[in-house]
Amino acid sequence: MVLCKWLDTTGLDELELVGGKNASLGEMIKNLSSRDILVPYGFIITSNAFDLFMEYNNLNNRIDEIIQYIDVDDLSNLTNNGHTIRQMILSGTMPELLENSIIEYYNNLSLKYLEENTDVAVRSSGTSEDLPDASFAGQQDTYLNIRGVVLLLYKIKSCFASLYTDRAISYRKIMNFKNTIKLSVCIQKMVRSDIGSSGVAFSIDPDTGFRDVVIINGSWGLGEMVVSGQVKPDEFIVFKTLDNYPIIDKNIGEKNNKMIYHDNPDQKTKIVDTSTLEKNLFCLSEENITLLAKWIHIIEKYYSDKYKRWCPVDIEWALDGLTNKLYIVQARPETIHSRKADKIEFIEYLLEKHKKITVLCNGIAVGNSISGGNVKLITSIDCKESYEFKEGDVLVSKYTDPTFEPLMKKASAIITDSGGRTSHAAIVSRELGKTCIVGCNNATTILQKNQYITVSCSEGEIGYIYDGNIPYSVKITDITTLSSLNNIHTKLMLNIGNPNNVFKFYNYPIEGVGLAREEFIIANSIGIHPLSILNPEKISLEMKETIGMRARGFETPLDFYVKKLAYGIAKIGATFYPKPVIVRFSDFKSNEYRDLLGGNLFEPNEENPMIGFRGCSRYYSNFFKPAFKLECDAIQYVRQIIGLDNIIVMLPFCRTVEECKLTIETMKEFGLERHKNGLKIYLMCEIPSNALLADDFCQYVDGFSIGSNDLTQLCLGIDRDAGHLSYIGNETNLAVKKLIQMAISSCKKNNIKIGICGQGPSDIFEFAEFLVQEEIDTISLVPDSILKTHINLTKL
Repeated sequence: MVLCKWLDTTGLDELELVGGKNASLGEMIKNLSSRDILVPYGFIITSNAFDLFMEYNNLNNRIDEIIQYIDVDDLSNLTNNGHTIRQMILSGTMPELLENSIIEYYNNLSLKYLEENTDVAVRSSGTSEDLPDASFAGQQDTYLNIRGVVLLLYKIKSCFASLYTDRAISYRKIMNFKNTIKLSVCIQKMVRSDIGSSGVAFSIDPDTGFRDVVIINGSWGLGEMVVSGQVKPDEFIVFKTLDNYPIIDKNIGEKNNKMIYHDNPDQKTKIVDTSTLEKNLFCLSEENITLLAKWIHIIEKYYSDKYKRWCPVDIEWALDGLTNKLYIVQARPETIHSRKADKIEFIEYLLEKHKKITVLCNGIAVGNSISGGNVKLITSIDCKESYEFKEGDVLVSKYTDPTFEPLMKKASAIITDSGGRTSHAAIVSRELGKTCIVGCNNATTILQKNQYITVSCSEGEIGYIYDGNIPYSVKITDITTLSSLNNIHTKLMLNIGNPNNVFKFYNYPIEGVGLAREEFIIANSIGIHPLSILNPEKISLEMKETIGMRARGFETPLDFYVKKLAYGIAKIGATFYPKPVIVRFSDFKSNEYRDLLGGNLFEPNEENPMIGFRGCSRYYSNFFKPAFKLECDAIQYVRQIIGLDNIIVMLPFCRTVEECKLTIETMKEFGLERHKNGLKIYLMCEIPSNALLADDFCQYVDGFSIGSNDLTQLCLGIDRDAGHLSYIGNETNLAVKKLIQMAISSCKKNNIKIGICGQGPSDIFEFAEFLVQEEIDTISLVPDSILKTHINLTKL
């Protein structure tokens, strides 16, 4: 009977013997080491050993009797019976045969690392854990920095006992697993991430199921802080479709604490404050981010081939601070998006906002649902409110760990002060289908016991907690049932402002992005007027400090501005790659630029900024030209460094042909030359002169995009924001339609593309019909209008 074996002698063909976690580790060591993927070495206490221990101590029948009468909905019943079972196991005696085998393997492992008692992680590996169709991640326990035989033997028994933690018992009952699950234990050499960094990662976006990215979360020290959600980690997003594995986003976390080895050998680990330097640095270098993403992609492809179906993975990683080597310490199949059917459903949660709506706090949205309920502030599974917790209550806590799972099952929503999108709270919420907001910072102090709140993750990357019961509706559309538009020339594209929630549109029936606005990225991801960064001598010390805080993790504020703008563009470009994505250069009006940090120091006061200093007139001006260079640098970075050559640039509010020529010359001066490396330049057709002189403009650009809002207001002399004058006319006015006809005709004559990116075609079916009849190439709309317009166009 095999009681112990080395990790590199096992694999997925021994799931019942070594458990899912150990089988996966062994599989990677045996088959992926040749790809230079590093996995810490170690040995396994097999499920045979578990059986021997349980039989030797006559535990099986006694435990079965207790399990039979456990009610997982009765927290007191679950807690008391779970404790009884665990104490029975911890009080058991280790059979001599098993004890001698463990000691022999541990001594040999120590010898391999030239240490007397090497430091190891003792990890539970259930025979039903980390399977391709069920995730039992976190159900059993792990112990870090364990040294010496006596403590090792005790922690192995502790792992055996953790098969019967409250959350594990509850989970198995919910999933209808019989009590035939066994446990294996991995004794794995520790990676010194206590003086390095560690975290988790997914080979897909865990919120939307977008397949083409790797999402990495990490922080300083041992990985438990990230896994449990006790810190708000750094997040890195890598586009895995391109061979160079480019980084398309980096967001620095707070990382206020880290877990390290304890000075006292009896304590093993402790949590300490991170230094100011650590708070202000990303926990992984760009080289290691790219390497980790490459490894994760290789692992995903390996398991997909192994299981003969797409198999995304959820992994834990660690960076050794002594050697600066990266390791994969755990890998399991992702079990949420990979289990979904081929049917593509778009689910929209629509909040019915009103003027008196009150935002209590916000954080990182997990998923896109909305829920409501009464607040229960849970400090631990043993606190009074845990026993008062009812079905439909909202669980509010600093963070969650596996002990919280019986309550999470009952909750309508889950809110935590700390954690990121791959924390315990986020992962379990997705699996349970719960609305969840993590990283709120202060939810436990702001929200009050039994206060009714509405929790909304439907508004992008930021999740909001509202006071009271705010009505909402749910709309479900099966995209796979939509008829095709093959019978008409015109195709649909998307307008995208916010890149932070763009992944959820990856499977829309569209031909790319007709309008991606830089303004949202600059205002929300950067928030700084570019001239404040370019002219530090003109801003206050306080403003410099604020800019420095926002630019944490980047080489300089200038690097921060260019990279964050580039990352926002790249996320949109990657989502729809290789379909075209048309990015419009910034089109802030002077009053909008004044709202950015330092903007009041540089921007003029204009009576009518709508027709003032905006668009192309800025780009070649002595005043703004240095700032425009930053936008060109960002485009260069996206196209040349990242490799997203599907990005097309577009010029907004270009009043004259001469202005068009000057702008294109300025772009060339900054490295963006038309047709060099395939670069295309489009023009916003939003001023009557663009349509009237379309033949002339067509000589300098590769396409037009009609901005129907501005074109209508400038054609009819109506302020687009003057609702009381809207009765006079809209896009269906004959004068506007004649300008559009002129533009379409000219573009076709000059053999260049033309589309429209205004809201008119969605709101006015007559206008959409007119555009289709004129054979406009594309209609680009905001996401919530695409499905309605698609259905309408199939009627033509």
